Amino acid sequence: MNTSMIIELAGYLGSVLVVVSMLMSSVVKLRIINTAGSIISATYALIIQSYPLALMNICLIIINIYNLARLLRSNEPYDLVDVKTDDIFLTYFLDYYQQDIQNFFPAARSLLSSADTAYMICCSAAPAGLLLGKKQKDGTMDILIDYTTPMYRDCSAGSFLYSKLQSKGINSLVYSGNSEKHIPYLQKMGFINENGAYVKHLSA
Repeated sequence: MNTSMIIELAGYLGSVLVVVSMLMSSVVKLRIINTAGSIISATYALIIQSYPLALMNICLIIINIYNLARLLRSNEPYDLVDVKTDDIFLTYFLDYYQQDIQNFFPAARSLLSSADTAYMICCSAAPAGLLLGKKQKDGTMDILIDYTTPMYRDCSAGSFLYSKLQSKGINSLVYSGNSEKHIPYLQKMGFINENGAYVKHLSA
């Protein structure tokens, strides 16, 4: 394979990555993949001396890096909002994301009637997630629904949520459900399987 063909393939790779990035539901993944594609495309454009194309991709790289830094910084603009389990907006949220929520929690609507505690995570006033559960007197919360909307499904909303729960008097989280699709997320977030239930000690 000669050099010109390698350069041409690199150009195609950069374009493919930029297109693929647009398919990502996670904003962070979109920015990372788009940045990689833009770097390759900018390099390709400079090699073939297509300076307008190179300039466009360099601008994309700068925009992506700026937005990634803003998304990943520790003081991310999340807010934790206490809501009542009969709150009309909570009902609207569950209805709006009903199909996606049921992929992870098939009995979501029936679980609502069992809950006594609900928190919504918002990002710049936009709803990003929901924690629904039963709070015990010892500071343990039994998780019924722990859901993040597709756009914020990069664990940042969950990390923010778990960092704030101790201020709400919650020291441990327990998930005893049987949703296989939710288990990988719990494992990624530091939950440990204890006697068939997934447990996270927030004070640890």
